Amino acid sequence: MGMTKLTTVRTLGVALVAAMSLGACATREDIAGINSRLDSIDAQVQSAAQNSQAANQSAQRTDQRLNQVEGRIQQLETQPARRPRG
Repeated sequence: MGMTKLTTVRTLGVALVAAMSLGACATREDIAGINSRLDSIDAQVQSAAQNSQAANQSAQRTDQRLNQVEGRIQQLETQPARRPRG
């Protein structure tokens, strides 16, 4: 290859890489769209976390009530049997 062909190929390669790089850049609209989507996902995650926390608190209250009922059942089971009247 001659020197001019080598320079032309090199110049063409640099131009091609530059064009591809510019084509891959995000525009302000792209960034705004991505930010909007991230905000939406963040809101969904926060909502899910709040729902999870509320469900956890409800489950803890239910567990406490079940423990109280279980304790009462055990008391009733260990009491002496009542004699029927009559």
